[in-house]
Amino acid sequence: MGRIFIVSLVIICCLSSCDKNRVFDDYKSLPNSWNRDSVISFKVSRLDTVQAYNLFINLRNTNAYKFSNIYLVTSMDFPSGKVIQDTLQYKMAHSDGEWMGVGYGDSKASKLWYKKNVRFSEEGTYTFKIRQAMRRNGEKNGIKNLKGITEVGFRIEKPNQ
Repeated sequence: MGRIFIVSLVIICCLSSCDKNRVFDDYKSLPNSWNRDSVISFKVSRLDTVQAYNLFINLRNTNAYKFSNIYLVTSMDFPSGKVIQDTLQYKMAHSDGEWMGVGYGDSKASKLWYKKNVRFSEEGTYTFKIRQAMRRNGEKNGIKNLKGITEVGFRIEKPNQ
């Protein structure tokens, strides 16, 4: 298992080094579960105010994830203090239970569209925040500790030209 992980990591690093569209790409590892109160934050600065960008949320999950979808609450905090918040739902598995992400073994990576052709009109640092908002039937506050999501990532890329 360790050898496969290392080989996969080397391949990903080699492929991503050739990625000309990537502007920002970072992951945060989660401990054993994703607590509903845990906000994953990414700070991004030095963005071109004229260039349009595509934004993605990247998730890595294992077979311990027991759902076919995921709900996320996101916010984009502007340097001026303005905040845009969204509630998003993504499919994580096909109807037969097979994961939609890519990867080997029980670990899959999913690249999920967040926003398309975004222009960052303000100079300064933007903060992107992501938290899980999963619920089971009848729960008011949501699942306290969501198991199976091992990493949360955020990516900004230039559109294909």
